[in-house]
Amino acid sequence: MTETEARSTGETSQIDEIRAGYAFDGGVLKLGAAVVDGQAHPDAPVQIPLSVLNRHGLVAGATGTGKTKTLQLMAEQLSDQGVPVFLADMKGDLSGLATPGEGGDKITSRATDVGMPWTATAYPTELYCLGGKGDGIAIRATITSFGPTLLSKVLGLNDTQESSLGLIFHYADKNGLALLDLKDLRAVISHLTSDEGKADLKELGGLSSATAGVILRNLITFEDQGAGDFFGEPEFETADLLRTAPDGKGIISCLELPQVQDRPQLFSTFLMWMLADLFHELPEEGDVDKPKLVFFFDEAHLLFDDASKAFLQAIEQTVRLIRSKGIGVFFVTQSPKDVPAGVLAQLGNRVQHALRAFTPDDAKALKQAIATYPHTAYDMEKLLTSLGIGEAVVTVLSDKGVPTPVAWTRMKAPNSLMDPSPQATMDAVIGASSLRTKYADVVDRESAYEKLTARLQAAPAAPAAPVPTTPAPDPAPKRAPKEEPGLIQQVTGSSAFRSMLRSAGTVIGREISRSIFGTRKR
Repeated sequence: MTETEARSTGETSQIDEIRAGYAFDGGVLKLGAAVVDGQAHPDAPVQIPLSVLNRHGLVAGATGTGKTKTLQLMAEQLSDQGVPVFLADMKGDLSGLATPGEGGDKITSRATDVGMPWTATAYPTELYCLGGKGDGIAIRATITSFGPTLLSKVLGLNDTQESSLGLIFHYADKNGLALLDLKDLRAVISHLTSDEGKADLKELGGLSSATAGVILRNLITFEDQGAGDFFGEPEFETADLLRTAPDGKGIISCLELPQVQDRPQLFSTFLMWMLADLFHELPEEGDVDKPKLVFFFDEAHLLFDDASKAFLQAIEQTVRLIRSKGIGVFFVTQSPKDVPAGVLAQLGNRVQHALRAFTPDDAKALKQAIATYPHTAYDMEKLLTSLGIGEAVVTVLSDKGVPTPVAWTRMKAPNSLMDPSPQATMDAVIGASSLRTKYADVVDRESAYEKLTARLQAAPAAPAAPVPTTPAPDPAPKRAPKEEPGLIQQVTGSSAFRSMLRSAGTVIGREISRSIFGTRKR
């Protein structure tokens, strides 16, 4: 057998293995066609079974290699099959999902190359923004439901300060002081560090006035930067992400983030809050034919940077457990090394675009990435550094839970616009949304700030006494007034207490959310 014949036989064997490995029954996402020696094979489609999308996944690759278009392609096909999608849109490109794509010679050539038809299509899309910063429906969270662990990540607190913040939340909960926005939390901390709150601070134990003061200063700085807009009511109900359109297509929820790129920890932590909220709101589903929602977590490295060990453990636990709720999570980042090993081990589906190896650290990361792939006939080191734009190395779980062969894949082009939607289209999408009025107006109900302010204003009037008409002996030295007894009983029936319960959904729901992040259990 000649060398040419041997190579041809090897290629045939490899493409046959890929073809057999990606042949599934049931619903699938078609990513593109397998490539061997630079030649695409339309008769060997590379696809992911819908039934394994809740086993999570990774989309990785250097800047400019096509990660965003992969998200767009997957979101389109999920929507077509009735699966809602959540996407974090860092650059504003993904709003193009609401607009039919523009064809051309390149699009036609790619469709022919991969053997998959291309049709210009718009998809049912909801546009969101954090706290009303940008175009879209405003997403906010109350401080109470956000919880001390996530808030500590946003504020950059150390482990000791994080534990102290947990005590502050415990005090507010115990005393019926609803923490709806940042001024509520600031009011509680100010009270605990004031003369009037010294007794309460002492009772908490483990919380020093110095640490409380540091937290308060960080909080004030955070609020001065305009972060107060992201917290408050009406709080976003994550169940709104699970909707389908009247025609049965899954609604694609696109969170626009260009306006908050200068607060990377804030938006990454907000995404984690959404996942945690989905976890404790949704019932157990077990194995499903298709997921209830697929959640794409863009710029995932921001979530893990400088995270405490406890925080990373909480993320790992959430990702592991949310699978049983029918939720699939795809982390999107530049390199697999950006994701901690405990989380990476749970990502059964991988779409790896080109990696760069310009530095010794890059070369080390490349070797580590290659070591995680099943054995393959491809020269992985050469392949991963030479993939073209719109090409990726794919391996997924089969419908039987077995890893598929590694497949160099030429990706199909998205059917929607691969640029931001025109402003007129975005305005029309937002204007037609059924959620627009639900989240439009900020609500500022009675909460911790109002409660503590009222107590402070009422305090001077309490010791007032009639002016004596006859001389009286010198009064005894004045004592500081005792803390009014029965505080919990006083607030149980108050509107502040009811506000706290409403804002958290239920006490049980809130405590489950916090227990996920290791700060409070029932």
